[in-house]
Amino acid sequence: MTLGLYHPGSSRLHRATAGAKLAGLLAVSLALFLLPSKPVVFASVPLAFTIYLSTGVPFRSLMTQLRGPAILLAIIFAFHLVFGSAAEGILTVARFAALILLASAVTLTTPVSEMAELVEWLLEPLRPIGINPEKVGLSIALAIRFVPLISEEFRHIREAQAARGLAANPLALIVPLIIRTLKSADELADAIEARGYES
Repeated sequence: MTLGLYHPGSSRLHRATAGAKLAGLLAVSLALFLLPSKPVVFASVPLAFTIYLSTGVPFRSLMTQLRGPAILLAIIFAFHLVFGSAAEGILTVARFAALILLASAVTLTTPVSEMAELVEWLLEPLRPIGINPEKVGLSIALAIRFVPLISEEFRHIREAQAARGLAANPLALIVPLIIRTLKSADELADAIEARGYES
């Protein structure tokens, strides 16, 4: 399974509405960055991890999914270590770790179609001023679906290049990934146009 993809289940998060989950995620995000309490921030990480585990996805799959975010958090910490302080780095990493875990839990328990429908409903009042809710909803659904696909492409390329002894060459990973991503985007645009989607 790839990070960000919906995983069917019957957990409490699965039963909650998309609106409730996204509203809760927004509230927690604001609280983590606005509240000055360090204990609250640090306590949010194990709590978020517990919620993440409650999705019902096999533990091994969950740990595999966290490899990419772990690298990102390591880079953030290194940045703070060089340009700030270790204390600031730990606090920032804790905030982002909690948000990544919670956001992943939301995407794992919410079908993309429900997210798109929620966005369309929220944007419906803006239709008179030229906003197309359906188009925005489709864009968000495609973005959510596209991110894990890119991650999967990167994994395939890395494995193929490692077999050729090119795993240490960044260009051998990045260039094919960019080409495949652009090709997939073109194919997707052609498919949408062929279905007569109106802007």
